[in-house]
Amino acid sequence: FSFRKLWAFTGPGFLMSIAYLDPGNIESDLQSGAVAGFKLLWVLLLATIIGLLLQRLAARLGVVTGLHLAEVCHRQYQKFPRIILWLMVELAIIGSDMQEVIGSAIAINLLSVGKIPLWGGVLITIADTFVFLFLDKYGLRKLEAFFGLLITIMALTFGYEYITVKPNQEKLLQGLFIPYCQDCGTPQLEQAVGIVGAVIMPHNMYLHSALVKSRQVNRADKREVRDANKYFFIESCIALFVSFIINIFVVTVFAEAFFQKTNADVYQVCANSSSPHSSLFPNNNETLEVDIYKGGVVLGCYFGSAALYIWAIGILAAGQSSTMTGTYSGQFVMEGFLNLRWSRFARVLLTRSIAVTPTLFVAIFQDVEHLTGMNDFLNVLMSLQLPFALIPVLTFTSLPSVMHDFANGL
Repeated sequence: FSFRKLWAFTGPGFLMSIAYLDPGNIESDLQSGAVAGFKLLWVLLLATIIGLLLQRLAARLGVVTGLHLAEVCHRQYQKFPRIILWLMVELAIIGSDMQEVIGSAIAINLLSVGKIPLWGGVLITIADTFVFLFLDKYGLRKLEAFFGLLITIMALTFGYEYITVKPNQEKLLQGLFIPYCQDCGTPQLEQAVGIVGAVIMPHNMYLHSALVKSRQVNRADKREVRDANKYFFIESCIALFVSFIINIFVVTVFAEAFFQKTNADVYQVCANSSSPHSSLFPNNNETLEVDIYKGGVVLGCYFGSAALYIWAIGILAAGQSSTMTGTYSGQFVMEGFLNLRWSRFARVLLTRSIAVTPTLFVAIFQDVEHLTGMNDFLNVLMSLQLPFALIPVLTFTSLPSVMHDFANGL
């Protein structure tokens, strides 16, 4: 084992792990904490482990073949199934990007104290395209360092919320390692399914299989290929462990502070703290429902305005980083499935426009307080698209004709 080698292979796994920290994930986390307390942490743990195994297969495909998943699909499949797969993955990318752009726009709205409307935040996030092009021009390592900075910001901001709220550690450990959900019903089951849909992103398999190609590997040397697979797997383990800890921060904060709270409880606290957002919560005894926007408001009411702004900074970092990796995914998918050879600027502009246009319409005709239903719908969309990514990656990595001596035996 060599730390020097591990550092050389470090980067693709952290870019891949951004998909485990996008605003859709954060919203799923906080809702599961508010609805089920600590009881669904084991679902988050299992989903992350399954995600790690799938990412390992996707990375192995890229390392061994020198082709990413979309390119292998183009080579192995006939035209009709190839087009169907491409359309399904594009749907997943658009749905994911909508969550990410809207998450960024909500964060901008919170940071500006409501002065910048949702559609204005969406327009601001379009600048991601130019940031992406600027950073990518100076090399992938610079881009990887930038994403590392954004992950650090998320860890610090959500870690601050965790320290402020001080969740019960005994309940945390029980929720993680006891696969049981006492007194759970339909709402908790829906959140459990939502966690899986939010954590395992279909297009992330395509992204990871492409990112590993950025490292030079002599594929004629089996030992070198085996080493690359080993170090990429170690890096993926580290990256997903960091993302898992950040997700734990969010779930446990809302499980400790807002599980079984009613709208009246929150209304009174917000009114007493002179919050301008107290009207968001009707003064009744219905169970509190939170999303990314209301979650920040509630934290501000209970723990001070600093908690609200730090929450918004974390959401902004999550949204900005995941929109850029979504753009990367769209670039690789379109390039691989359609065998296009466009300029980088044209590819990025097209893939970003496909996702941003429907998001902008939603932002114009929908206010910031009523987007939870759309987020739930998009998580369902992710779940429906998942098989269209899993079937190719599981199939190809088990074929000796594709993977040679590195085919998995499952």
